[in-house]
Amino acid sequence: MSSKDSGRVALVTGASRGIGYGIARALVARGDRVCLTGRNEEPLKEAVAELGADRATYVAGKAHDEEHQARAVEHVISEYGRVDHLVNNAGTNPVFGPIADADLGVARKVFETNVISALGFAQKTWAAWQRDNGGTIVNVASVAGISASPFVGPYGISKAAMINLTLQLAHEMAPGVRVNAIAPAVVKTKFAAALYEGREEEAQNGYPLGRLGVPQDIGGAVAFLTSEDSGWITGQTLVIDGGLFLNAGVA
Repeated sequence: MSSKDSGRVALVTGASRGIGYGIARALVARGDRVCLTGRNEEPLKEAVAELGADRATYVAGKAHDEEHQARAVEHVISEYGRVDHLVNNAGTNPVFGPIADADLGVARKVFETNVISALGFAQKTWAAWQRDNGGTIVNVASVAGISASPFVGPYGISKAAMINLTLQLAHEMAPGVRVNAIAPAVVKTKFAAALYEGREEEAQNGYPLGRLGVPQDIGGAVAFLTSEDSGWITGQTLVIDGGLFLNAGVA
């Protein structure tokens, strides 16, 4: 994808498709080498083939599994000798309905995957490389974490926790490691398909910029937050919403 070589290496979780793949693609395009993680091996293989085996590698496993986290970080260090950037994108949202009726076991699973796994990857990346060498972390949150999110309550609460995790890590890991989050609105991916499929025109009418997001929008933002151009930015959450929140004002 690119003849450039930045000399930097990124670990992107949940990156076999959708937002995670869009992020990996943006980082490879600017010259980074990237390790992708995800639950299933076949889509990871396909993603690596598209990105280029000389630029990308993968480790399959469940994000909340601590052994998988350790194996992924160890693989990056073994393969590339460093891990400058961590992008915590792995997430799940298996429940839809009123939070008063939410199954607590399912809510725990959401937190394990969306929040605890991000903390685990951050701890392991810090210990393996970033504590001594610096780097960046970007946590993929959501607009659901900064506003009420009817019928996806556990997901929204987990993303609010992800934003606070960003603040905690940014404070404790400074000055060597910068930690920021992004909060996308609806992005056209398989993960979010239930929110727009069959009614895309209606869904995008609520966005002042006139369209839903695409993975490239998120990839560009993460490329910025992991670059030297954002060298004085840490502990922030960048909302990427096509202007959606502009509609929250009083008409």
